[in-house]
Amino acid sequence: MRRFYASIEQFQKETITLNLEETRHLRDVLRLKEAAQVQVFDGDGREFLCAVQAIGKKETVLRILEQISPTAPESDLDLTLAVALLKGEKFDLVVQKAVELGVTKLVPLNTKRADVKLKDTDKRLERWRKIALEAAKQSGRAKLMTIEKPIEFKNFIETADGTRVLFAEYGGARFSDIKETKKITAAVGAEGGWEASEIESAREKEFQIVTLKGRILRAETAAISIATILQHRFGDLI
Repeated sequence: MRRFYASIEQFQKETITLNLEETRHLRDVLRLKEAAQVQVFDGDGREFLCAVQAIGKKETVLRILEQISPTAPESDLDLTLAVALLKGEKFDLVVQKAVELGVTKLVPLNTKRADVKLKDTDKRLERWRKIALEAAKQSGRAKLMTIEKPIEFKNFIETADGTRVLFAEYGGARFSDIKETKKITAAVGAEGGWEASEIESAREKEFQIVTLKGRILRAETAAISIATILQHRFGDLI
């Protein structure tokens, strides 16, 4: 069944009002008509079965039939994935796959070896959040992944919580050394990895340094792989 997104502010007692963008998709792309049944999620974990009541030029009114279970459940692993900024579509890919893999929060990092230095942060953040929304629709998640504004690495390690892990290309512990947990902050570097000073700073803030064995991975592949492995071991990807 077709899924749409509406923020909590768009909910009334018995109806939901879709915005212009969702209306265009419903009306012009899917060509749905009045009385058609659709599912709507609010980005905060709730999902509803609705019927199309009225389709206008700028908005669509849906009648709420009942609250239903989300199409896909949330992982019981609270996973924050912090990834060094990557060029163009590489970071877009990380955003999309992080949503599909059940990441709770994504933090873009300004590191010493980051591929890019963002100038128009707000525009890029808007793009990432749009990608995340589309990925949530596709993957069945009813809760939107949080995407933070890019942050300097030195500030990030001061505020990180849960079990803190920094993945480095050499010199770290084994993945199996990470203790059982349900809240993880995982940091992944850029193509050039981390500066030694960054690794040491993270270690001083009680980050566990971990190295994956096997082949050399591109930064975007590493981020996606790490999220996958963490969800498999500590979350619901089984």
